[in-house]
Amino acid sequence: MAQRELKEAFVSNLNGTSLEEVALGLFLSPVCVVNRGLFLILYYQAKGNLPLPHPLFSHLLLDFCALIVPLILSCTVLSSVLHQVAVSLTFFSACVFCYICCGCPKNTFSAFLQSHVEFNQVPFVTLFRVFVNVKTAISILAVDFSVFPRRYAKTETYGTGVMDFGVGAFIFANALVCPEARRRNISGSKMSHVAKQLLSVWPLVALGMGRLVSVKMTSYHEHVTEYGVHWNFFFTLAIVRVMASVLLVVLPTSLLWIFALLISGFYQFTLETSGLKAFIIHNTDREKDFLHANKEGLFSIFGYVAIYLSGVQIGLYVMQPRANVREWLRTLVSLLLGSFALYAALHACQTLVEPVSRRLANFPFYLWSVAQSLFFLSCLGLVDIILLFSKRASGCHFVPSSWNLYKKHYDGDKKSGEIGKLCLIQAVSRNQLLFFLLANVMTGLTNSVVDTINCSTFFSLCILLLYMFINCFVIYVLHFYGITVKFW
Repeated sequence: MAQRELKEAFVSNLNGTSLEEVALGLFLSPVCVVNRGLFLILYYQAKGNLPLPHPLFSHLLLDFCALIVPLILSCTVLSSVLHQVAVSLTFFSACVFCYICCGCPKNTFSAFLQSHVEFNQVPFVTLFRVFVNVKTAISILAVDFSVFPRRYAKTETYGTGVMDFGVGAFIFANALVCPEARRRNISGSKMSHVAKQLLSVWPLVALGMGRLVSVKMTSYHEHVTEYGVHWNFFFTLAIVRVMASVLLVVLPTSLLWIFALLISGFYQFTLETSGLKAFIIHNTDREKDFLHANKEGLFSIFGYVAIYLSGVQIGLYVMQPRANVREWLRTLVSLLLGSFALYAALHACQTLVEPVSRRLANFPFYLWSVAQSLFFLSCLGLVDIILLFSKRASGCHFVPSSWNLYKKHYDGDKKSGEIGKLCLIQAVSRNQLLFFLLANVMTGLTNSVVDTINCSTFFSLCILLLYMFINCFVIYVLHFYGITVKFW
């Protein structure tokens, strides 16, 4: 077989892993965030100041080692002991947290619950979007190496792979911070607003066309049953954004979750009662017309639009101002309970209807994507509450990408800004699309010069670590110098 055919076969006909393993892998990111925050607090307690010595490089190295390296190891050489890794890191976090907070008065926690927090940002939303992007960047290259478990890769038709969730989570993450979720007023008529949204997606269309041309010209390996012959994820992002914008103009925002259920439910009903499912899965006549060539990419849009509308609804809920920590804690518990309810509905659907299918973007896939996103979002929020309490107990107020307690006359804004310039999370958040594009370009370059399938475990890890370090370094330097790459 040719090298291209070998690589295509390597990522084809896979069945995924369990829901529990996907959730456990997601749980590692919040644990990494709290470990990195607690380390900075310990350093502050020991030295009395931040940033670290040689801040430009030390903070990048800290963030890379604390936030990126564990994610790479957990989906490669440590994937077989994922439970032990999660328990060990959580136990370490708990010990450090107890050490920091051991001298607190008894009424500290009750007073903390009444404390006010800054509302110019919701840090766990930023964390969610950044880690979805980072995990995507790791996976799109790691999947081509044999050290990456095949059960984590995208499934052929049915199943729950880690990369399957990444697609739904990317859509959900974009919806969380869209203008409608942030309650930005529509200027002008509704038609002009829709026209603006059509124009705003041109970078995604351009990137989609660029990927299509480059893949065809270089004969780069591609998994046709993922989106189709000509379709790719950039086109899906663009079309979903435009269709959702049209719907958001006419639908009441308070009932978006109902319409999301109706869209996904009606799509599932159509799959079950017509020949659409058989057409998508079994029809192999790709040369007949554009629809036959790109059926997966075109019909899955219905499922992704439903996920997007649900993301807007959650964004509207999360972005509401809240008076104190207690109210935010209730919000996070509500998100967690919502996640459990959707998991229960997912179990019923998989039993009574059909399993999750990213290829179809069916109703179970919609339920799974939203349930898993809510679980991830609530875990990141709870971690942020833990870090906020640790900062209060220790007197350290300079952990970046975390909430701060509200103070009218706070003289640490300059210091917080200095620490924020040294934060990899904020760097990725500043240039999210560029980070995603850079990861795609680096993935293509790596595959063109490295025989990824036959690499040894050690060499594979070296390549993945170097690849992610280059991506992070470029974004980090741009952020340090205040450069936002936005050409639209």
